[in-house]
Amino acid sequence: MAPLAPIGKFSRSRIVTPPRVVYHQQSEITPESSHLMPHAPLRLLILGAHPDDCEYHAGGLAAIYREAGHAVKMVSVTNGESGHFEISGEKLAAIRRDEARVAAAVIDAESAVWEHPDGRLLPMIELREQVIREIRRYRPDLVLTHRPNDYHPDHRAVGQAVQDASYLVTVPPICPDVPHLRHDPVVGYLPDLFTKPTRLAGDVVIDVTDRLDAIVRMLAAHRSQFFEWLPYHAGRQDEVPIDDSAQRAWLRDWYLEKIRRFAQIYRKELIATYGSDRGAAIEYCEVFEISEYAAPLDAAARQRLFWFVPSG
Repeated sequence: MAPLAPIGKFSRSRIVTPPRVVYHQQSEITPESSHLMPHAPLRLLILGAHPDDCEYHAGGLAAIYREAGHAVKMVSVTNGESGHFEISGEKLAAIRRDEARVAAAVIDAESAVWEHPDGRLLPMIELREQVIREIRRYRPDLVLTHRPNDYHPDHRAVGQAVQDASYLVTVPPICPDVPHLRHDPVVGYLPDLFTKPTRLAGDVVIDVTDRLDAIVRMLAAHRSQFFEWLPYHAGRQDEVPIDDSAQRAWLRDWYLEKIRRFAQIYRKELIATYGSDRGAAIEYCEVFEISEYAAPLDAAARQRLFWFVPSG
């Protein structure tokens, strides 16, 4: 990647495709567990509110799916036009579309950015029907999205739209231009640390230690966010290095600081899943709550969708 330009000098020419991750045999996908891997390719659909939400909250799971040959599509429901302190509108939206494409290319995933304005999303019927059509066309086995309780109104709107769409994807008269599904997919909520009205349930906990490099590569592709807007918003803009490799190291430390809290909070679930020794040692994990409004995560679905996670 090119060195970080001074603030206010951002241009689309700075969007440089990082090298793709070269996958190798990871700890979760072993000869002992490979027989549990589904024979038919799975389809993972992540519906985030903004162009970096999917990678930030579920980059590890997305990387695991792709290295196993499964399909992954990361959708940003808004165009990201408000996520900066100097750039906005279509100029920023174009930058963020490119960033999302580059980030998805790290793991050879599919990327889409919809045109809803950033910061102005509402769970209207039009959004619900767009989500219904997306789920029907993509036919995912697993859908991930935000919880309907969240600090950001765009996150809440996406989560509510997916919840409202979950049953309706099976109803023929709704959006009859796209064939309805006979069964709901499993729907899970992306990890967050909010506690009101209730904490995220740790229904699925995933050790992502071996995927940290892939996650950081994806996040680094979102240069306008992780090297400009978020440091500025947090009052840490002066910490961001100029050198590309130093930027990547800084971002890795920042990300590890954020994600480490999940292992601390969900230690009981990690031990129940991975056993006392490994569960107690895991520092970095992704946590997902399963929605009660779509297909249940029964034992068969758990084994199929999360074949790489020990049964506990």
